[in-house]
Amino acid sequence: FQPTYLTDFYKNGFNTTEQNAELKNRHPDRFILNGAFDPRDGKKGLEHLESLKDNYGIKGVKLYTAEWKGDSKGYKLTDPDSLRYLEKCLELGITNIHVHKGPTIWPLNKDAFDVRDIDEVATLYTDLTFVIEHCGLPRLDDFCWIATQESNVWGGLAVVMPFMHLRPRYFAEVMANLLFWVGEDKLTFASDYALWHPKWLVEKFIDFELPDDIKQEFGVDLTMEAKTKILGLNAAGLYGIDVEAQKQKLKNDGLALAA
Repeated sequence: FQPTYLTDFYKNGFNTTEQNAELKNRHPDRFILNGAFDPRDGKKGLEHLESLKDNYGIKGVKLYTAEWKGDSKGYKLTDPDSLRYLEKCLELGITNIHVHKGPTIWPLNKDAFDVRDIDEVATLYTDLTFVIEHCGLPRLDDFCWIATQESNVWGGLAVVMPFMHLRPRYFAEVMANLLFWVGEDKLTFASDYALWHPKWLVEKFIDFELPDDIKQEFGVDLTMEAKTKILGLNAAGLYGIDVEAQKQKLKNDGLALAA
């Protein structure tokens, strides 16, 4: 469950870890809370990161490198302050670094979501996993080349997924590139849940097939095994979830019984 603070635009944050915790408290076995940091927050931000770990046991953070803060219109993960925060993540055992690298919405700056800073930090911090949310779109080629080189760079499929509906041929081409360069073991489903209910994305993805000419050109296929990994097994591995044990735990909870 990823937070997005955006405090220059939202007084109380767009959706904060603290706010998200209210939902987790109602359904404790159905959510894993992640935190966030902004390296421009200095010592105070480091203390907040520690408190998120202490209070919620976070294993990951969501970063938004184009976020505005005062006169600053973004930052890079290679900035000295960013490196201090990544060091703190290592110290605290926060190993999953989810980084928004995708489309820009007005008035944010497109260049602030450039993926090239991922290359250096992935090499510097091999014990961290960098999940690049939105797979760098519209910079897919840059992302794929980096993820091919760096074994700890993964792709998150938010924004990618809904192209199944809007532009299915484009979606097939993007997925074929990701399967060819990145591989089915380093891709995770994501839904941009705040925009819509994800049920239709899951169902459409299960049924989706790559066109024969794309399968032939790229030498890949979006098999049911690959879909199963992408929809859950890969993320379960990242977060240390025993899938069978979790299924048993959830089968008789209130939401399952109401379904």
